[in-house]
Amino acid sequence: MTAQVDVLIVGAGPSGLTLGIDLARRGVDALVVERADGLFPGSRGKGIQPRTLEVFDDLGVLDAIRAAGGTCPVGMIWQNGRRTGEHRMFDPAQATEDSPYAEGWMVPQWRTQRILLARLEELGGRVVFGREVVGLAQDEDGVTVRFVSGAALTARYVVAADGGRSTVRRALGIGMTGETVDPSPMLVADVRITGLDRDNWHIFPAGGEGDGFMAICPLAGTEDFQVVAGFPEGTVVDLSLDGMRKVVAARSHLAPQDVTDVRWASDFRPRAALADRFREGRVFLAGDAAHIHSPAGGQGLNTSVQDACNLGWKLGAVLRDGVPDSLLGTYEEERRPIAADMLALSTSVHRGETRRGGATRQLGLGYRASSLTEETRRSPGPVRAGDRAPDGTVGGIRLFDAFRGPHWTLLTTDGDTADQGYGAGVFLIRPDGYVGWAGETTQGLAEYARRVGAEGAHRIP
Repeated sequence: MTAQVDVLIVGAGPSGLTLGIDLARRGVDALVVERADGLFPGSRGKGIQPRTLEVFDDLGVLDAIRAAGGTCPVGMIWQNGRRTGEHRMFDPAQATEDSPYAEGWMVPQWRTQRILLARLEELGGRVVFGREVVGLAQDEDGVTVRFVSGAALTARYVVAADGGRSTVRRALGIGMTGETVDPSPMLVADVRITGLDRDNWHIFPAGGEGDGFMAICPLAGTEDFQVVAGFPEGTVVDLSLDGMRKVVAARSHLAPQDVTDVRWASDFRPRAALADRFREGRVFLAGDAAHIHSPAGGQGLNTSVQDACNLGWKLGAVLRDGVPDSLLGTYEEERRPIAADMLALSTSVHRGETRRGGATRQLGLGYRASSLTEETRRSPGPVRAGDRAPDGTVGGIRLFDAFRGPHWTLLTTDGDTADQGYGAGVFLIRPDGYVGWAGETTQGLAEYARRVGAEGAHRIP
């Protein structure tokens, strides 16, 4: 391990790997460290929402993600060994020119992380496994991080992406405010099962064959199924093969021997919690270290990826483009309110109060209230500063193709091109795919661009 880096990322989960990719393509010297000896082995965060697919398009991993997964299967409800009806897990949506990825994609989390790691290494980035953080100290110049091995490393900035039990967050003394979403324990496991088709997400309601709810979802691109089951409060969940066989046999028409293998298993109690702050000096919190979700609605991994997408370009601007450190203050300003909203959404979906509809796709999230956002038009069109920058075609150029990469993009429309998506005006698109500045003309644009390090923005047309 090197003695000093620009950015140390603690944790090789979705947020840590995404941030590592973004910094690597910006030429920032970053290192990812992970206390485990390898990547997370389970399918846990298997639902990738449309907004995250757009980020993965930008990062150059979309083709691999799509090849590794599939669409959400139709839910099949079972009662007494018979199929009794279908259930759509998510409200249907149609792809449009401005939103080409309308529906989510199902990929086991372990496969998503392998794809992200491969992309990070392709860009020259690196992950060091088996490096557990035990403490840190910071001053005005940097952060010194200590490892259980006794080694130490100094970084200009540190990002804690080390999960819900974040060692770094605790070392900083940052609390988490939240609630127990459901006091009853739940089981999630990757298993091999015979006797079930792989075309459906099989649902066994509580009060049916057994005492509790169970769902069995085929994991695209693998031979595995993900089993999720709830238990009465106080139950000690048996994660063994024998325990899994008993649960599946008690709650479905399947026989114990139909469960042939347990690949990975975990128990948890759904909760929602938000870190009291996302920054302490030169240390930032991202992903589960900053917010813990119920798995319902598939918001945890996706919100984590968005954290990294927001923070990456800002660290790059400060470290490589000479933008003042004050830019980094907008990370918490922009991401903490969205994390709070997504926590509320996850909890509502878990409790059956909200359907898995448009809000879960995260396409409507934005930063209109951010101090980085400047809308100077007297009569803004359908897309305003702070909004997600939609896809479309201008002068024969696909916008997402033009946006792809670590740069800012200057888009000028005349009312004929991209009119339905943007309207007429001048738009400066941030590296993370949101409109930073919008105006009728370029008046005031140069000053804004200097403030955020966007002088070299690519121009369309």
